[in-house]
Amino acid sequence: MKKRILVTGGAGFVGSHLCEKLAQNPNNDVYSLDNYFTGSKANHVPNVTYIEGMTSEIAQLVTFMPDMVYHLGEYSRVEQSFDDIEKVWKFNKDGIFAVLEFVRKAGCKILYAGSSTKFGDGGLGRSASPYAWTKATNTELVMNYGAWFNVPYAITYFYNVYGPREIQTGKYATLIALFKEKMKKGETLTIVSPGTQKRNFTHIDDIISGLVLVGENGYGDEFGIGSPEAYSIKEIAEMFGGKIEMLPERKGNRMTADVVTSKTEALGWKPTKGIGKYIDEMRANMWR
Repeated sequence: MKKRILVTGGAGFVGSHLCEKLAQNPNNDVYSLDNYFTGSKANHVPNVTYIEGMTSEIAQLVTFMPDMVYHLGEYSRVEQSFDDIEKVWKFNKDGIFAVLEFVRKAGCKILYAGSSTKFGDGGLGRSASPYAWTKATNTELVMNYGAWFNVPYAITYFYNVYGPREIQTGKYATLIALFKEKMKKGETLTIVSPGTQKRNFTHIDDIISGLVLVGENGYGDEFGIGSPEAYSIKEIAEMFGGKIEMLPERKGNRMTADVVTSKTEALGWKPTKGIGKYIDEMRANMWR
């Protein structure tokens, strides 16, 4: 019998790659639930059934009992969350309660995509932004459902994912894709001050291999999936080689994050790709 797997946010950047990887296994029936807020139908991949709607309505929209739920479908921007607080609450707080009730009744495992902001600045990430607070408290609720109702769970933490299908333009664009688009157009690379804030940029392929491994074998909290190499935003801009303009500081912009990957590595995971080589290849292809 095939394993039925539901990925919330399956039309997004990370979710679409996860769906693609899972669907390559002939023993899986893969489903996506996405509201297309930042997801796109251009990210649809073969052999996946797509359901459109909110995670808060999962019980009405998903009419089967899955064997596994990867819950990636939440609001995921730090600085923008101050302006989007109603969306943050609807997508992250209403959503997590509905999804946890759904998996409780289905009797299946949930892999929750937490946020590495939880580990930022000595543990202050919990109150740094509306986004950070919802993600940190959601991890607590997932763990509580495990204790209260014996819901099997694993919680993963991504570190600054980059690679194909990143959002390239607009308010929700990711940094590497945004810098790439600016370079192609000959525009200045803008950096939020002070520019010394460090990030652990992790390739999407490494994220997906970690997600699948933890989904199949991991139980509990603190399954970090991140590159050990940390670069400042200014260093990344200098790798691209464009002109740089500093922007004023913004609320919620953490300076560092502890990379917590020991539990994921214990399952056999390790990162295989580096941001420096990726940028070099990107720049070489840009001018062909």
